[in-house]
Amino acid sequence: MVIFLAGLQDVPKELHEAASLDGARQWDGFRHVTLPFISPQILFTLIMGLIGAFQFFTPAYVMTNGSGGPVDSTTFYSLYLFNVAFSDFKMGYACAMAWVLLLLVLVSTAFVLKSSARHVYYAGGEGA
Repeated sequence: MVIFLAGLQDVPKELHEAASLDGARQWDGFRHVTLPFISPQILFTLIMGLIGAFQFFTPAYVMTNGSGGPVDSTTFYSLYLFNVAFSDFKMGYACAMAWVLLLLVLVSTAFVLKSSARHVYYAGGEGA
């Protein structure tokens, strides 16, 4: 919320006034003025949420005491990695799994950054 609040405070009021003078409704002002100006904050929270989704561990571990639940129904990748490392003591295999997780996160983050290049507006000027 703090990130979005900071982004909303950076939106110039003059642009909203100009849009309303040109006959734009409130929704049009939000869609064509506010959203482009807070698109870097939206991208940041999207990427942080994506990385957090890959590292989903604590709720599954707490609910199932690390066992993965009935028929391993809540065994996410990170919980499986933890069990391989600290229950089975296969540290080499767990290290390889961690590298695979890192590569998955890097590839998915790079894909999001590459595909968002035309949707994100940086108001700071050149070289951003």
